Parts: sequence; structure tokens; C-alpha cells
Amino acid sequence: MRIRVILDVLAAAALGVGAGGNLAAGAWALPSWMPTWLGWTIVVGSVVPIVLRRWWPLGSYVLGLALAAAAVPVGGPVFGAAVVGAGCALYVVVNRLKSRIGQVALAAGWIELGVLALTAPNPDTATTVNVSAAALVVGFLLGLTVRTRREYAAIERENHTRQAVSAERLRIAREMHDVVAHSMSLIAVKAAVGNHVALEQPDQARDALRVIEDTSRETLAELRRMLGVLRDGTGVPVLAPAPTLDDLRALADRAQLTGLAVDLVVDGLDGRNELPSGVGQSVYRIVQEALTNVVKHASAATCRIRITGGDGDVRIEVLDDGRGGEAVPGHGLIGMRERVAVYDGEFSAGPSDRGFRVFARLPYETVVTR
Repeated sequence: MRIRVILDVLAAAALGVGAGGNLAAGAWALPSWMPTWLGWTIVVGSVVPIVLRRWWPLGSYVLGLALAAAAVPVGGPVFGAAVVGAGCALYVVVNRLKSRIGQVALAAGWIELGVLALTAPNPDTATTVNVSAAALVVGFLLGLTVRTRREYAAIERENHTRQAVSAERLRIAREMHDVVAHSMSLIAVKAAVGNHVALEQPDQARDALRVIEDTSRETLAELRRMLGVLRDGTGVPVLAPAPTLDDLRALADRAQLTGLAVDLVVDGLDGRNELPSGVGQSVYRIVQEALTNVVKHASAATCRIRITGGDGDVRIEVLDDGRGGEAVPGHGLIGMRERVAVYDGEFSAGPSDRGFRVFARLPYETVVTR
């Protein structure tokens, strides 16, 4: 703001010196009936709207139009300076105030200049008035352009913020679904087993309750981690590390507590071919959701999981020997598909020769460690 004010003062000074210098040098003279002090007051005042426009936009514009009318008898560059000052003030009016005010201000300026052209004392003055109208048009168009660009930028920022909020909400919804659906599936299966054997095989019932207790604790820890992300900063969230490929074995072991035999193989991923953290977490969540679906819907005895790392991508295959059938679109499949889409990968889910198969490929930039 300070730099702009300084530039306005310099522009006003240059314009005033140019107009006043011609008067002082005798390039043109004041009318014989006009006092010298009044003529110089009009000369100096013609550039005042340029200096005041940022604090008093509409008032500066009205002042500029009034000085333009007063400068008609003086003629010469003083009238041009006054109209330029009004045009500079009109730029700020259009840029800052309501659109209708800017339009009315431009119309009022044109009307004044039209009247001045018709009542001008000589043809040269009328021509000068008509040409000076361009200063108002330029000021209006520049102000409209800057205003439009600022409004467009504000809309773009709002859209970007809305998209970011929507994406974060979707990510949290996926995380919540993956954690809750998987854990509740294990709890439901073990609760059914415990209820079935409670009287005849109390040891197995206690084992089922132990699994339910452990799974519940892990789920609560995961929920606290995700809810901590949603804190507003007034409290200290309880955070836990995000799951990675190293946690897949524990995931498979928990699934086996339901009686499902899980065969997990991770190939091609070692210290020389490590996954980025985001890709590793997505792999974990995809496997977790696929296992959840196997436990809930497949009635399978075995499940084979293959994680294969290649040159710039990782492939996931989860194959069970359950009843198969066409996949019913739900939040789980949608979440897996969205996770793959983030990396512009490939995803498929459907019946196979021996059950149901989920396949995903996630491309990523290779990270080489030495």
C-alpha cells in the first residue's frame, strides 16, 4: 500500500509539473478574466484526485469531474490533467466499490463531458473534451479487469479449499470404514463362535473373548489416532504410527483367529526396493479390506495373499476359495478402487475359478537405498 501511495504522489507531481510548467513558460495563458491564483489553484487541484483516490475513491472521482469542469476555461493541459485524475479515481471506484456504482460513475462522467463538449467556447476545446473521455474509459476498463481477476482468484481459492476439504473427508471416511469394518467382522465371527461353544467348550469361548478384547483395543487405538487428526488443536491427540507392510503379518494372524487359513507372501520388496509410505499404507488398507470381505462374505477356508514389488509398481492379489459370486458394490470395494485411482493404477474384483479374486496395481516412483 505504501509503495502504491508513493507512486500515486510521483505520478500526480509529474502531471502537475507538466501542466504548470507550460503555464509558467507561457506556452498558454489564463483567460483575462480569471485571477492568477484561481488558475494556479485549478492547476494544482487537477492532480489531487490521484493522491486521494485510495482513501476516498468516490469523493476523489467527483472532485476530479468538478475540477475538469472548472478547467475548461483554462484549457490546455490542465483540463487533460483533471480528466486523467478523474480516470485514475474511477479505476479505484470500479475496483473496490459495487459494480453498479462504477457503471453509474462512468455514465455521469460521460454526461458531463458531453455537456462540456456542447458548451465549449471553441472547436478546439470541444475536441479536447471528446478525446479526454478516453481517460475515463481506460480507468473503467482497467478497474473492471483487476476486479474480475481478483474475484476469479477468490473463487479459485474457495474451490481449491472445498476440494481439499472434500478429499480429506473422503480419506478419513475410507480409513474409518477400513478399520471399523475389519475389526467388527473379526469381533462378530469370534462372538458367534464363543456363543456357540460357550457351554460345551468353555476354553474356546474364553479364547474367542480374548480375541474380541484384543481386537477391540487395537480398534480403539486406531480410532484415537484418526480422531486425533480431527482435533482443533486445543488438545493433544493420541497418535499411533500409520500401518505399513510390516504390519501385514499381524493382520493375517488376526484374520486366522476366525478359522481362516491365510497364506501371505511378500516378494520383491526389500531394502533396495522400498515402497513410499503412502503406497505402503494403501497396500495395507487394500489387503485389510479384502480380508474383511473374505471373513464376512466368502465363507472361505483358505485365503492367499501375494504382494509383489516390481520396477516402479507393486501388485496385490487376494484370492480365496469361498463361494465367489459377483461383487456387490459397497463402501469397501469403492474405497479400494479410490485408493488405487489416487496412484493411477489398476483394480479389479470378481469371481475366479476357485472363489473370489481382488487384484490391484499401484505405480510409484522407485526409491533406491544404499
